[in-house]
Amino acid sequence: MRVAVLISGSGRTLQNFIELSRAGQLPIEIVLVISSRPDVAGVERARRAAVPVEVIGRQGLSVEEFSRRVTEAIEAARVDLVLMAGWLCPWLIPPRYENRVMNIHPALLPKYGGKGFYGHHVHEAVLAAGDRESGCTVHFANNEYDAGPIILQRRVPVLPGDTPDTLADRVFQQECIAYPEAIRLFAEGRLKVREGRVEIG
Repeated sequence: MRVAVLISGSGRTLQNFIELSRAGQLPIEIVLVISSRPDVAGVERARRAAVPVEVIGRQGLSVEEFSRRVTEAIEAARVDLVLMAGWLCPWLIPPRYENRVMNIHPALLPKYGGKGFYGHHVHEAVLAAGDRESGCTVHFANNEYDAGPIILQRRVPVLPGDTPDTLADRVFQQECIAYPEAIRLFAEGRLKVREGRVEIG
């Protein structure tokens, strides 16, 4: 299955995909990485792995022009699935890519989702609210922040003395399990979206 991975940062999730695919544990070929920033670690990870990488900067572009460039790059790569992995830029997803773009969020959506809730902002909010658990959510992305149909979630406890860093590390361990699981379900044709909900066959 040909995939494009969209990144804006360190590329840790991208690295997980690369390692699993090369070990034969994930049925994907990463044919393109798009980074919204030129100077992030994820770009170097892609280059070290000999994965084609294209930097499409957001600065100075309208959302529409930026989205057009991203879509053109994805279409040129003839991908089956798009994977957002720490992607922080608005991309207007064309209707033809409906339910073909996945994202992972470091909280149990619909809690702590929406504009401004990313990275440590999410974990800080969870701790400030005194929640006893958190986790991650894999969902199909649409053109509303963190609002697409949920595919699956994995949960972790919030422990006494947790900091945003310690909670983030625990959640990321589950992200490394949940995201590949969702991709495998997609590859097996087991995900169906009906009336805004994902059914797993």
